[in-house]
Amino acid sequence: MRLRKKMAKKFSIIFIALWLTGCAPFTENNIIEELAPVTFLSLSKGDEGKIKISTILPPLSKEKKSVMTQEVSFLKEGLMDFNLNFYQEMKSGQMRMLIINEDLGKEGIMSVINVLLNDPDISLRIYLVIVKGNFEKYLENQLDKQENLDYSFYRMLKHYEEKNQGEISVVNLHEFKNLLYTPYSDPFLPVIKIENDAISYEGTALFQNDKLVEIITTFDDRIFQLLNNGHYLSVLPIPELEVVLGHVRSKTKVDINKSLSTMTYTVNIDSRIEEYRGEKQIFDPKNLEDLKKEIQSNLEKQTQELVKKMQELNVDPLQLGIHTLKPFSKPMDEKIWIELFKKMDIKIDYQLNLEPLTNSNAKS
Repeated sequence: MRLRKKMAKKFSIIFIALWLTGCAPFTENNIIEELAPVTFLSLSKGDEGKIKISTILPPLSKEKKSVMTQEVSFLKEGLMDFNLNFYQEMKSGQMRMLIINEDLGKEGIMSVINVLLNDPDISLRIYLVIVKGNFEKYLENQLDKQENLDYSFYRMLKHYEEKNQGEISVVNLHEFKNLLYTPYSDPFLPVIKIENDAISYEGTALFQNDKLVEIITTFDDRIFQLLNNGHYLSVLPIPELEVVLGHVRSKTKVDINKSLSTMTYTVNIDSRIEEYRGEKQIFDPKNLEDLKKEIQSNLEKQTQELVKKMQELNVDPLQLGIHTLKPFSKPMDEKIWIELFKKMDIKIDYQLNLEPLTNSNAKS
C-alpha cells in the first residue's frame, strides 16, 4: 500500500512538472532546416467529392519553387500527403491565407472552417479569399515571372485591412467565424478573378450560412463597402452622372416599425466632388443642388436594388436583424427574422452633404 502511494506521488510530480514546463511525452520536430512553413493553401473541387489542395513548395526559400497538389478526402490528409512527398516537414503555424475556389464555396465550407478553428497552430488572423478561375494554373504560370508571389498577395490584403479604406472586402478567419455563428448575420468574403494570366479584385461573395450564393461586383460592391465595410471609400465613380465623388464617408441608421413590416434605412454621406465631366455648371449653386439630388436619387435606386437582391437570396450580410433586438425582450428566432426580412418593405433614404469641386492649389 505504501509502495503504491509512493509510485502515485512520483507520477503526480512528473505530470505536474510536464504540465508546468509545457513539455509532452511526444515532441514535435522544431529543427528549422527540416521544416517548411506553409504560407497559404488553395482549395478546389476534386473528383468524387474529394478536395484538391495546392500550395507552393518550398514556401520560404531561394530554392526553385513548384506548385504541389494533392487530391484527398480530408484537409488534414492533404497536409500529411505533402509531408510524405517533400523532404521537409510541412508546418501550418505560419499560414496566412486560405484560397477557396468558387465552385467549392457554392457547396459549403463549414467543414473547412471547423478544421481551421480546431487547429491550435493556425492563427485566427489568416485571410479567407474566394477565387474565380484556375488558381493552381495561375501559380504555375507566374512562378518564374514573379518572385514571392504568395507573399505579395498577402501584403496586398494586409494593406487594405490596415488602411480600412473600404476599397475591397478583407475578411479573416475570426471575422468569418463570428458572422457564420452569430445570429442575424451572414458571412461574406472577397473574390479575386483569374483571367489571361492576370489577377484582379472581382467583388464580394455573399454566403447563406456557409454556402456561396451570390457575387456582387462593380457598383453594387462599392455600395456594399460604403454601407458595411469601414463606411469609407476614397473614390466613388458614378458613370451615369459623369461624376466622381472622393473621400466618401457614411453613417447608417435603421428604423423598423412595430409590426416589423417596414424598415427605413437612412444613409448620411459626407463627400466632395473630385471630377465632373457632365454639362452642368456646378459652380452655380442651383446646378450644384440639382446634381446633388441626382446623386442621391442614383444612390437610393442602386442601394434599393442591392437590398432587394439580398432579400431574394435570404441573406443578411448587413446584419439588419440585430435592430429587432429590444431590452428585456426575448430575441426573435433567426429563421423567423429571415422570413420577415424577405417580405419587408425597405425604404432607402440618402442624405448627402456635398462639397463642390474646388481648386485646392489656389492661393489665398
